[in-house]
Amino acid sequence: MRQARLARSAMLLMIGWLLIAGVALARQPPPQQWAPDIAAFTAQDQSQPPPQHGVLFIGSSSIHAWTSLATDFPGVPVINRGFGGSAIADSTFYVDRIVTPYHPRVIVMYAGDNDIAEGATSAEVIHDFQAFVARVRRDLPETKIVYISIKPSLARENLWPQMREANEGIAHWMKGKPGLRFVDIGPAMVDAQGHPRPELLRADGLHMTPAGYAIWVNALKPVLASYSFRVQ
Repeated sequence: MRQARLARSAMLLMIGWLLIAGVALARQPPPQQWAPDIAAFTAQDQSQPPPQHGVLFIGSSSIHAWTSLATDFPGVPVINRGFGGSAIADSTFYVDRIVTPYHPRVIVMYAGDNDIAEGATSAEVIHDFQAFVARVRRDLPETKIVYISIKPSLARENLWPQMREANEGIAHWMKGKPGLRFVDIGPAMVDAQGHPRPELLRADGLHMTPAGYAIWVNALKPVLASYSFRVQ
């Protein structure tokens, strides 16, 4: 009886995730501007097949520009599928091409920054992340998903209240859900007055320096270790 109730609860949860994903995809036009980026990933997959069951980093330019992933996480099979300027829904749209084929044990996402900058509300960012999780779960129910909080930056400091609200909403939604982890990098990236630390950002005030990425590495290492990766 108990097993039947658990199975029914799991089925209802999956149905809920699928409904979220369906609504999000219905209201999002196909992101054709990313077709060349996705085609390049596909070509790369054919010429140099990435590792299976590794850690997939996906999202916007902060992931795309993270060229030191392999050296930052030595011994961990990492894949970088970030494409600059993208929003959460863009990654969701292309899950079948840049997520599912790799069967990752863990997905690390950084996105939501551009969403807010382009006018999305914090509620929309939260919903779009829920849709991403639902879409991944459809193909890869056992894959763990880690969300790196939207970072504070000088270029978008005026948008920080909305970004902080999105972070809080995503963290609240993820809390207690199996296979989901929220990593808050915000406190380490601001000074004592709560302003973004300039030394962590490039001249554009938005993208990160190696010092900024070092904070992310330190925050992620124990998370990956908890998922049985040998992190040095």
